[in-house]
Amino acid sequence: MTIHRPGRPDDLPPGEVLWARWALLAAVQATAKGEECPSGHRTGGWIDEAGLHWDDAGCTWWAMSRMGEGRFVLYGEDESSGVKWHKPPIDMLAGGPDWLPYEELRDRLEGYELGCVYWYEDGAWSRAPYPDSLGDDGLDCGMSDFVDRGDLLRELALYLDDTGDGSGRDRLLADAEAHRLDARLLLERLRSHADGDPLDPPAVARALDRAGITDQEVRR
Repeated sequence: MTIHRPGRPDDLPPGEVLWARWALLAAVQATAKGEECPSGHRTGGWIDEAGLHWDDAGCTWWAMSRMGEGRFVLYGEDESSGVKWHKPPIDMLAGGPDWLPYEELRDRLEGYELGCVYWYEDGAWSRAPYPDSLGDDGLDCGMSDFVDRGDLLRELALYLDDTGDGSGRDRLLADAEAHRLDARLLLERLRSHADGDPLDPPAVARALDRAGITDQEVRR
């Protein structure tokens, strides 16, 4: 699936699917060491009480939060975004619903930290209108790994063993997307992290509970 530059709302999968894909990757990456690190100093992907996060400590950071039943907000920045530098200025919050986390978003805007904002409600994504002169809002570089299912499966291969018995990565991802993941099967498929960090099933279980993509609460 292609993401346009600048991004379009219909480039993104449904909010529940995007949340599940991102949450699954964040869960298999979870460690107790990472949980102890303050959010402002964390890198990589993680999930906490505020939602999902991705930060490479360099050119890109993203966050996604649940805002109630069937509602999500996605916001962040990649260095490729030209939104905050555009002349005349682009109001990234134009047309936004009243349930957006405006305090957080306006704080980011004031600090020149925000590149785009998308919101999901009634089964569809939306964003503020862009002028034709805008070249990119960063959505492609930020979300492409979660939009392209094949890319995500290749990333999951770093953390999950595959199997021919029907409980491999593709099935685990499909079940996560349907919010009916069998956490026991996932925990059985965990493999050592590519960076050498030890397995941490309790941290993975806590992340899955926060994500809400399993068919029941994970027993730790």
